[in-house]
Amino acid sequence: MLSGPPATTTASPDQLLDRFLSSSARQRRSLLASIDQQAALLRSLIGERLDHLDATGDDWAAGSLIQLLLNQDDGLSQAFKQRHGTGWLAVSSAQGIDYGPLELALMGQEFELADRITSEILRQLAGPAAVTRGYVYYSEVAPIASVDLESLDRLWLTYSQGRFGFSVQLRLLRGCGDRWELLWPKLGWKLNGTWTRYPGSFTWSLSAPEGHLPLVNQLRGVRLMDALLSHPGLKTRLRA
Repeated sequence: MLSGPPATTTASPDQLLDRFLSSSARQRRSLLASIDQQAALLRSLIGERLDHLDATGDDWAAGSLIQLLLNQDDGLSQAFKQRHGTGWLAVSSAQGIDYGPLELALMGQEFELADRITSEILRQLAGPAAVTRGYVYYSEVAPIASVDLESLDRLWLTYSQGRFGFSVQLRLLRGCGDRWELLWPKLGWKLNGTWTRYPGSFTWSLSAPEGHLPLVNQLRGVRLMDALLSHPGLKTRLRA
């Protein structure tokens, strides 16, 4: 007796969302295409799912669903904006920094704007002198409260499918044996031995190399970046 091809089953939108939210990061990435294909059916389910997700973590599944929800300007996206007008992720600041504008930019995948806001926040965290001069000295990084660097990192991770953020850059640096000359090309920050030009030579989308963003004014070289990635708050996140 001949047997035909195995029967195939198509997951319902509810089942697809459940699988996406419960999967490992690697499995979740393999589901992104299916999530995009069923976006029209999934969007009405996202709001209820978000109510059951942990806004104090940095699970990028939530960020991806929020970005999907906001892809269209309709009643669903407007209802989300009314409820979470200053952002969905629960972030803290030791210096009273308002992270709402950064989260809204990341939600909308406006990554160039988000990078500029991140640089502005770092200047505020570094102190009035950094704000006045327009950039941060590497020596001004150590006193920054861990909670603020953690908040910046969590925001970038959550809204980049886990691809961008300080902890991603630190992990890649460790993978390069702490050799900056090996890290720079991996991040897409150096081409043909010369510094890339800002902003046109950078990729402001999720198609960028892993760890490409945030830039942290990389044109000033290694010392500022090294000070940031050596901060205890970020080292703790890498171990978590």
